[in-house]
Amino acid sequence: MAPLRRGRAKRHSGTRGLPAGPSALVLGVALLVALTAAVSWGSTSIPPGDVWGVVGRRLSGEAPRPGTDDLIVWQLRVPRALLAALVGAGLGVVGTAVQALVRNPLADPYLLGISSGASLAAVAAIVLGLGAGGALGLGLSGAAFAGALGTFTLVWAVARRGGGFAPLRLVLAGVAIGQFLSGFTSYLVLQAGDEQQTHSVLFWLMGSLSGASWPLLAVPAATVPLALLWLQARARAMNALLMGDETAAGLGIDVTRLRRELFTVTSVLTGVLVAVSGAIAFVALMVPHVCRLVVGGDHRRLLPLSALSGAVLLVVVDIVCRTALDTQELPVGVVTSLVGAPALLYLLDRRLESGR
Repeated sequence: MAPLRRGRAKRHSGTRGLPAGPSALVLGVALLVALTAAVSWGSTSIPPGDVWGVVGRRLSGEAPRPGTDDLIVWQLRVPRALLAALVGAGLGVVGTAVQALVRNPLADPYLLGISSGASLAAVAAIVLGLGAGGALGLGLSGAAFAGALGTFTLVWAVARRGGGFAPLRLVLAGVAIGQFLSGFTSYLVLQAGDEQQTHSVLFWLMGSLSGASWPLLAVPAATVPLALLWLQARARAMNALLMGDETAAGLGIDVTRLRRELFTVTSVLTGVLVAVSGAIAFVALMVPHVCRLVVGGDHRRLLPLSALSGAVLLVVVDIVCRTALDTQELPVGVVTSLVGAPALLYLLDRRLESGR
């Protein structure tokens, strides 16, 4: 029976779709082009050849040349472009994991309340003056991370109350606690002491990459690849989880332990991402769903392609945020919502037409 069950799990995971190798190659090239454009375009345009010249000299250890190009490229735009790629990749990965966790292709970290907890803690840090170093300072990052982990603990405890574990109970606990925390967040926004503080809070809640710097890259640069590798190693188990708890258990998978591990990884990763970029909506929801339509539901292919797709998307979105208006920068969450909401409605319409 085991071979039969494995075959059923494989069919259910959706092996059909475009080949993963060519898709990854196309996305890799697109990411390289998007990163080059992100560093090249801005209020001061720098030719791509000069951009790569500065990057090459920095990586080779040469002394920087006099002038503003080196400062703009290496100190300002390269960290921001890399942060956008890391956050986008992380959101794609965490969205894929959450959708496997609750067996729902339209789920994301907001559904489990994790983003709400991180947002509440970060807003509290801003209002109480703990966000040292600006809107994305170290104090704020630590608060957002602690808020995500605290919410994870609370949601997990509520979902596990009475013993056992059910995805529906987890979702309901996450939604209820997330809404409760969002109410406190709104209250804190009203308590902001001055106009500048209120602006910082609202801008952060809508997502921002403006605080990017080389030191800020360290934690997401370590966390996102490690989370992807960990999840990739459990891709087969995640495929089986989609078939239901009994089928997964019949294949020798400890379902409760797997869900606990998935919940822990998604909570930690969400906390890191929210800490460095604020609350960015729709990316974690849309990217895995679109990738699933293209390459199928096998997590061995879905996870890396979701990471690449999320990275490309957020780098492009950040370019739009920086260049769309001459006088100010758009919050990242505004653009992702404007793109994501219509896309979500379209995908929902397709699911209704197909009867799934």
